Amino acid sequence: MTANVDALQDRVSPAAIVERRKEAARGRVRGVRDKVMGTVHGIGSSASGTGSSSVGSPLGAVDSVKGTAQGAVSGTQDRVAGTPLAAGLVAFGAGMIVSALIPASEKEAVAAGHVVDAAKEHGQPVVDQARSMAQDVVENVKETATGAVAEVKDTAADSAAKVKSESQSGVDEVRSQTQS
Repeated sequence: MTANVDALQDRVSPAAIVERRKEAARGRVRGVRDKVMGTVHGIGSSASGTGSSSVGSPLGAVDSVKGTAQGAVSGTQDRVAGTPLAAGLVAFGAGMIVSALIPASEKEAVAAGHVVDAAKEHGQPVVDQARSMAQDVVENVKETATGAVAEVKDTAADSAAKVKSESQSGVDEVRSQTQS
């Protein structure tokens, strides 16, 4: 009965529930990883099992080595799933690391210098044309802005004169009405 109570307590314990959920998540992650990266089961046993069959004669030894190699290759092909993706990723990463570690050769440095010079040579007309177009745009904007400022200034002066004349006529009208 104590075992049943302990089992029940373990079953409903929050810490045990969390631990079971964590282990289930780990299992799912391992399953996905195995599908993507591949798994290897028993390659060593298949290779060693075929190697011990015929060792008596030199011809038997050659057959044994040949059989061991074929067994290892076929066992590897049968037991590894998803390896092309993993191998490709590993090869890409290794290539990036190796290329970063190897310094550029003199020929590569010279070739890179030629590429930079060619880019500057062919890019300079584009830069000059862009600079010219930018200056044209700046001049057009400057002229437009100057015209807009002058127009706003004229409109403000007209409005001020109109307000002044209307206020003067209003003052004159109020004076005439108060004197009468």
